[in-house]
Amino acid sequence: MKPRHKRVALIGAGIALLVGAVTLVLNAFSDNMVFFFSPTQVVAREAPQGRTFRIGGMVQEGSLLRGEDGTSVRFAVTDTAHTITVTYKGALPDLFKEGKGVVAQGKLGEDGVFAASEVLAKHDENYMPPEAAHALEQAKKAQSTVVQ
Repeated sequence: MKPRHKRVALIGAGIALLVGAVTLVLNAFSDNMVFFFSPTQVVAREAPQGRTFRIGGMVQEGSLLRGEDGTSVRFAVTDTAHTITVTYKGALPDLFKEGKGVVAQGKLGEDGVFAASEVLAKHDENYMPPEAAHALEQAKKAQSTVVQ
């Protein structure tokens, strides 16, 4: 083989390896991406079925029910326009309370109940995730246009 052909073969192999590595990295990113949705978006079927995503809003007052086993809970997340029931098994964050902001990660079941694998509560009295604050703002705007 001539030196020129060897060089072309090495460059071609290098490009093929680079394309393979980029493909693997992008595939890993797409599998691990978790998107945020408000209860209004979930009701509008904008949330993915059978895939993990995050839902956020406020824990509806009076909706928190603890299971007999002491680790399972059921509560409702609302953005003031719509409400989604969430189930979770595990220890809740210390700051988790009714009427406070929450973000839950999990999957939406066939029955419309969100099965959370992780529950995050806000850490400060004035803090709310930007996505949750935006979703609440949009829901309030939508509700005010319907009322008028």
